[in-house]
Amino acid sequence: MNVLLLGSGGRESALAWKLAQSSMQDQLFIAPGNAGTRPWGKNVPMNILDFEAVKTFVLANKIDLVFVGPEEPLVLGIVDYFQSDDELRSIGIIGPSKAGAQLEGSKSFAKEFMHRHRIPTAKFGSFSLETLREGIAFLREMKAPYVLKADGLAAGKGVLILEQLEEAELELTNILLDEKFGAAGKRVVIEQFLSGTELSMFILTDGSSFKVLPEAKDYKRIGERDQGPNTGGMGAVSPVPFADAGFKDKVLNQIIIPTVKGLSQEGIDYKGFIFFGLINVKGDPYVIEYNCRLGDPETEVVVPRIKSDLLDLLEGVVTNTLSERDIQFTELSAATVMMVSGGYPNHFEKDKIIYGLNAVTDSLVFHAATKSDGPKILTNGGRVLSVTSYGKNIELAIAKSYESISKISFDQAYYRTDIGKDLT
Repeated sequence: MNVLLLGSGGRESALAWKLAQSSMQDQLFIAPGNAGTRPWGKNVPMNILDFEAVKTFVLANKIDLVFVGPEEPLVLGIVDYFQSDDELRSIGIIGPSKAGAQLEGSKSFAKEFMHRHRIPTAKFGSFSLETLREGIAFLREMKAPYVLKADGLAAGKGVLILEQLEEAELELTNILLDEKFGAAGKRVVIEQFLSGTELSMFILTDGSSFKVLPEAKDYKRIGERDQGPNTGGMGAVSPVPFADAGFKDKVLNQIIIPTVKGLSQEGIDYKGFIFFGLINVKGDPYVIEYNCRLGDPETEVVVPRIKSDLLDLLEGVVTNTLSERDIQFTELSAATVMMVSGGYPNHFEKDKIIYGLNAVTDSLVFHAATKSDGPKILTNGGRVLSVTSYGKNIELAIAKSYESISKISFDQAYYRTDIGKDLT
């Protein structure tokens, strides 16, 4: 089977590593990939939002399966593009239709979907510039802190949690009137703040059946003890100790099953991964958000815990035979720590030489933002490397990742030293 994996981050680096292990695979292409995906397949310089370019490559290289890693091509309708093209229709593609991708592409759609299907989530209201006054009135009915979310994709920066009502009213006005988040903020969801511990759960579905993947907890804030601005993720651990069998049973029956059934009932074509961003409020799960793909950096701890052939599972999705496929997981824990560029998530510099990668022998080093310059590996973004380790428990896995990180260096490298410490 010839496979094309779309994306260039740490998620795709982990997926390429896993797909390369499959006996079903003939050739693996990663577009555009990064320096860390090169050992597992062939990187292809391509704009993955140029669907015509993707089509040309798929046909020329006799691709059997396309795996869409990031959310943007899905929200823009790459699956619909394949399904409406006579030459592409028979080629398997992992990801939801444009309608299904609205679970991530529109916070308003997701919240209203949950409301329709009685899926537990925070109280909310959705407002546009035309209903700004109603939005301010809604805020005044809420209690602090105030949660504002840009409706569309905002690269992880579209959520504000504010303590003061006056500040919340000002930010709501800035988003809708001054386009603080651009097109993503043409509509704003105001949410009730939920207090609890967050975690992520994932399923792979063919639209009717599904497989539940290992859960994970990621760490969004740039600073120690979850201080400072949100990032794309500074690390993750799996499993999550407080997600016991009783809690997972609640997630399955109150959230996962109603979501899959709801998509089917509404005639929404969904073949791929669903990410459930959850919060544990006194033992009860609530949905904070959906993603229409695997998370990052959660993929870097979830995928290494899958013992089964991932490509076999993906084939089950595209052939509607997922229920017949077996999925198994290692009992080992996994922990990943992100090494990021100094200054991230604000201003940072690229093109820093990375040293010590070959010295790491006890961990997996997934590349999130790197590029090659001859024999040298350079930084190429804010989140640079994801260092993942196994252990009999989270504490041992974390310790191993930090030991490996001590062998890697680049100018102005930064990482949090407290990943997973709140769980051990």
